[in-house]
Amino acid sequence: MEKYIGTIILSPRITEKGAYLSEHGAYLFNVGVNANKQEIAKAIKTLYKVTPRKVTVVTVPTKRVLTRGTNRHGKTREGKKAYVYLKKGETIEIM
Repeated sequence: MEKYIGTIILSPRITEKGAYLSEHGAYLFNVGVNANKQEIAKAIKTLYKVTPRKVTVVTVPTKRVLTRGTNRHGKTREGKKAYVYLKKGETIEIM
C-alpha cells in the first residue's frame, strides 16, 4: 500500500538556515513522523520533478513551553524534518 504524498511531505520549512541552504542546493521540509528516506525522495521527485541526490532526516523533539497570558505549561509537537540535497543545476521554487 502506497502512502499519500500529503502525509509524507507536510510543508517546506521556511527558516534563515533553510534559505541559506537553498542557495547551496539543499532544501528543508517538514515531513510526517512515519516517513522514511526512500518515501521522501520519491515524493520530492513526483511533486517537484527534480532528482534528490541525498536525503537526511532529523527528529524534532517536543519542548516544554509556557503559554502566553495563563502561564501554564504545555508541549510543542514532535516531528521530523528532512534535508533534501539536489543534483547540481536543479532548483525547487518554494514561494
